[in-house]
Amino acid sequence: MRRLRAAFALRQPELLPDLFDATARDRLVAVADVAPEAVTAADGEGVDRVLRDVEVLVTGWGAPRLDAELLARAPRLRAVVHAAGSVKKFVTEEVWTRGIDVSSAATANARPVAEYTLAMILLAGKRVLESAAAFDRHRSFTGWHLPPHGNNGLVVGLVGASRTGRQVLELLAPFDTDVLLHDPFVDAAEARSLGATAVGLDELLRRSDVVSLHAPALPETYRMIGGRELALLRDHSTLLNTGRGQLVDTAALTSEVLAGRLRAILDVTDPEPLPADHPLYGAPGALLTPHVAGSSGNELRRLGDSAVAEVERLAAGRGLAHPVRPEHLARTA
Repeated sequence: MRRLRAAFALRQPELLPDLFDATARDRLVAVADVAPEAVTAADGEGVDRVLRDVEVLVTGWGAPRLDAELLARAPRLRAVVHAAGSVKKFVTEEVWTRGIDVSSAATANARPVAEYTLAMILLAGKRVLESAAAFDRHRSFTGWHLPPHGNNGLVVGLVGASRTGRQVLELLAPFDTDVLLHDPFVDAAEARSLGATAVGLDELLRRSDVVSLHAPALPETYRMIGGRELALLRDHSTLLNTGRGQLVDTAALTSEVLAGRLRAILDVTDPEPLPADHPLYGAPGALLTPHVAGSSGNELRRLGDSAVAEVERLAAGRGLAHPVRPEHLARTA
């Protein structure tokens, strides 16, 4: 075990107490000398002094871009430990060229998204949103009805075996659901091991009661759920999106929802947020939430704990538990 020299790098240092509680900070300072000031931008008072000696950058949302110019000022940097999800916005090719190790808390960040997804799948299966709205209108148990509903035998279609998608599969395991999975990088045997049946996208859309999107935003996935795909969905089925708004053709989905044929639960949209006068706000059959599925509040501590555990591993001379590989970035968020 040897002590490391570490520094925080993120745009909002006021988030540090939320990410790293007292226990996490104690664990971190037990293995590393942490610079007293966070790097909030590539330039500024004290930045060069911090970068000159730093071996591990513990980054967060809004981390400065690690380009060749900045890395030249950090000659001893050996690892970047990201206390958040994707590193695409700030990790450059120069990081890999330098042989700097990169870790991400994307797995920890996926947990609350998976929990949100599970909750919404079960609520959608029970038609809770529709029944609550109808009950509010009629104030009676009679005079209205819903299409057949329930979660016994509910067919759930997951698009993408991402970190979140895989955790959703784990969370669904105790329930009496039939899970279909579409992911071009997952074969039938692996899907079975995850508790799902591998199918093509069109088959998934035709068979599912609830479709949940967990694919990354890539050129290949832009509006992968468009008018043609939405038309394949069963009447009264639900589209749930906690992935990226760009996966869905918003105009096509809006038409289906306003027609009363489909339901939509959207934590992400395209654009985000939707314009204030957008018809999906308050539309029957639509639930919009303001990008809250990911880590917030006390859930941020999971990200800090994940980052601290990685620094502890580095100090002990062990490999990272959650490494980011450059060859995987082309098909991940």
